[in-house]
Formats: sequence, C-alpha cells, structure tokens
Amino acid sequence: MAERGLLIVLSGPSGVGKGTVRKAIFEQPNNDFEYSISMTTRKQREGEIDGVDYFFRTKEEFEELIASGGLLEYAEYVGNYYGTPLAYVDQTLASGRDVFLEIEVQGALQVREKMPEGIFIFLTPPGLKELKTRIIGRGTDAMAVIERRMEKAIEEINLMQHYDYAVENDRVENAVSKIRNIIECEHLKVSRVIHRYKKMIKEL
Repeated sequence: MAERGLLIVLSGPSGVGKGTVRKAIFEQPNNDFEYSISMTTRKQREGEIDGVDYFFRTKEEFEELIASGGLLEYAEYVGNYYGTPLAYVDQTLASGRDVFLEIEVQGALQVREKMPEGIFIFLTPPGLKELKTRIIGRGTDAMAVIERRMEKAIEEINLMQHYDYAVENDRVENAVSKIRNIIECEHLKVSRVIHRYKKMIKEL
C-alpha cells in the first residue's frame, strides 16, 4: 500500500504571483506533484485554458457542487467563486502522490480545518506598494477593483499566522527554491517516516 502523499497548499493575497511561482515549480525537472486545478466562476482571461489554468464554470454549476458537498473548499472573492474538487484530491493523496494546491486565502483556511496535516505556505509580496504595482500591471481590473483587492490583501496578510511557512516572492526563482526546500524537509520529518522503520524492526 502506497504511503499517503503530502498536501501542499500555496496561498497568498491576489497579485502576489501565486500562479507564476506555481508554474515555475512545475516547469522544473523531477517534479512528482499532482497539480489540483481550481474551479472558478470568474471570466476566462486571455491565454488561459479551461482544464489547465482553471475549470471555468457558471455560478449555477458551482452552487450545485457546493450543495452536494463536492468541494474540499470554496470561497467567494471579489464577486466570483473559487473552489477545489474534494474526491480528486483525496484519491490522489491516497495513491501516494503529493497534491499541490494554489488557492485563495479563504479557501486555504477551510482546507486547514478539513486536512490539518497539509503543508500551508503563504506567499508574501516584498511590500504593499510592489503588490499594488503588480495588480495594476495586469491591466485586467478597473481602479475601483484594484482598491478592493488591496484592502483584501491587507486582511489576508493578517491571516498569515494560520500558515506553516511564509515565503517572500521577491524573485520567482528564489521563491521556487525555498518552496522546494520546504517540501523536501517535510518529507524527511520523523513523524512521516518512523512507521517504515517500526515495520522493519517487526519484520526482523
């Protein structure tokens, strides 16, 4: 029977670069992560692919999943729903593969309640001015929406205490290296490997 995989949750305020860092991690060689694609009701942006970047669904379809208990977590953020399919994550972990979630802060806190054994990593900006510059640089939001995102970002940074690790996204390559090191160390924790050696001793 395969050892249960690790649930790795990458989260942080909007505009901090979660998607960019996650993509850089998965572009590295020797990755053994299964990326759990989030579901959302927000509009598909130029260049995004349904089933690759997100599962894009209508509000009605999303609410049907909420009612049936088919989501590990979900959140409403700036007028849109985001969520993670539950069955897929649990089955993948049971098969022994690590599951990598890139989700919003509200959703991450829900996952913490349901799967506290996960590894929760908060991606932080170098500063709030830099964060605002990045959001403006997207060119996808009106200024009123940008101000709402900044207010929300401050609220979310105050929730960092509920995470295991904080990684500053000053440069993508630095953030990627730190996150890979965190995951490697978590795999080496005594609490995760001791059962192997107890089994060896019994079999002697």
